[in-house]
Formats: sequence, structure tokens, C-alpha cells
Amino acid sequence: MREAAHVMPLQFYATAAYECSYLPELMARSQVVVPSGRMEQRVYSELVRQGFRRSGQFVYRPWCDQCKACVPVRVPVNGFAPNRTQRKILSRLSGMRSRLLGLDYQDAHFQLYRRYQQARHSGGGMDEDTSEQYENFILQSGVNSMLAEFMLDDRLVMVSLIDQLDDGLSAVYTFFDPDLHKHSLGVYNVLWQLGLARQLGLPYVYLGYWIAQCRKMAYKTDYRPIEGLLHGRWQRLPD
Repeated sequence: MREAAHVMPLQFYATAAYECSYLPELMARSQVVVPSGRMEQRVYSELVRQGFRRSGQFVYRPWCDQCKACVPVRVPVNGFAPNRTQRKILSRLSGMRSRLLGLDYQDAHFQLYRRYQQARHSGGGMDEDTSEQYENFILQSGVNSMLAEFMLDDRLVMVSLIDQLDDGLSAVYTFFDPDLHKHSLGVYNVLWQLGLARQLGLPYVYLGYWIAQCRKMAYKTDYRPIEGLLHGRWQRLPD
């Protein structure tokens, strides 16, 4: 981070401990970057390479006292080849249409977001988000961000928030039609982002944190080869 510091001095602070949302029996802590406003792309790209993620205007990484379960992961675009199941999903959803959009509010997106939260995260607080909270979470960004909108049979089925980095794409957040959960829309989305990164000539897609002990986060190692940031170095995770 030394090179980036003379352009935009960064300050880091650790949050108070809070209950971990992935491993509920544990307490978690995050390291947050200040300032959280507009940030140069090369600075943000370096932060992501150091294991940081973005949520709304906040850039953070796990900073827990004992636990090291959260492993930042990324997929090398050129080395990736879909497995048999992933090829079937691509074939089944071959009629999907997509387009890239700016971070502008669309009520159809918000209504899909509400349905997704109510079905997938009921009781977690986000299922009651207002349009203002949605905008703060999805549409407020201090970096180079875009929305990918997906239509199937002329029906809005999925929206994905993506950050563009110097060396790849960062898959920030995706929400989709909960009635179509058997269609594996989330898998299709990752495969689509890998294809987009290849078109843009970007070498990686960053998928956030892999947590082996958490079922809803363990799926990320289905995309092979995959690299994890372990002991300060990106290295290929074993099969």
C-alpha cells in the first residue's frame, strides 16, 4: 500500500467485536478503510488484492482476533474451464439476455431485491430494507462500478453489482428471483462474469470470501482453478 499512500493517504481502523454472520458461535471484527468516499481505481484494486471487499461506501476486510476462516478468493480467467454441471447450466439458460447499466435507481430492481431478501434472508433485517437503504447498499459507490441486468423470457430475473479493478472484476453482490432458485442463477452469474472479464482482457474475477465451515460460502471452490490469499500470498487452493 506504500505506493498508493502518497496519492490518497489511507487510515485503517478496527471495529468493535460483533456476532459473526457466517459462524454464529464466534465473534467477528472488521478492519475498515478511511476515507470511504471516492477512491482511485489503482488504490482500490490494490486493497482488493490485499483481501478487502466493498459494502456500499465501506471498504473492509475481516480482522478477527483469533479466527482466520475467511479466505479471499479469485478465479484466474484464462485457466478456468466450466465443469459438466456448469456447462449444463449455461446450456439451460442460453436464452438469458444481459446488459450493463450505471448505478441508477430502477423500481423493478428494488422490488426484485426486496423479494430476494424476504425469501433468502428473512428475519435478518435486510428483508425490510427501504428504497433508501437499497440505494445506499447497491447504488452508492466510490469506485468504478456497474450493474448487470439479466432477463429471461422478457422477465427481470437477476441483477448483479460489479466493481471493475485494474486486474479483474469484483463480484460485489447479486440478487435474483427467488422463485427460480432451482435454475442455478447464481452459478450462471459467476460464469457470466468470468466471460465478461475475458472479453475485457482482465485476468481475475474476485469472489469475496471462502469459508470452508459455512455451507453458503463453501460453493466458491466449485470454480476451478481458484486462488486464495493465504499468509499474505495468492496461491492455488488444492482440489
